[in-house]
Amino acid sequence: MKTAHDLVVMARARVEEISLDEAELAIRDADALIDVREGDEYTTGHLAGALNIPRGVLEFRISAMPGLEGRDRTLVLYCKTGGRAALAACALHDMGYLNVKSIAGGIEAWSEAGKPVVRPAQPDFE
Repeated sequence: MKTAHDLVVMARARVEEISLDEAELAIRDADALIDVREGDEYTTGHLAGALNIPRGVLEFRISAMPGLEGRDRTLVLYCKTGGRAALAACALHDMGYLNVKSIAGGIEAWSEAGKPVVRPAQPDFE
């Protein structure tokens, strides 16, 4: 029986995981930057310009997005630490997407490297 960790290791062997340094250029060149975390995680902070499409509904939502139906689109994915993004990248490869990249270390590594994260403004109650 495989564990979640086993599945992530297998996924990482199948997908293109890019470093933080490579990620900045890849994001600029991508047709879409996708945050595969859950909505509540996304609202605590995300990369600028990222679409929030949780991994659990990725295949359904991406199929319904007119701008992303082309299987030659370049997609960059991330999650908290990289595991869910690698699994999501495998699913997209299985759907026929040819240019899918996953950011190694996810938003956690991105933040720790001092790279910018968009955080929603808190309401001012005064």
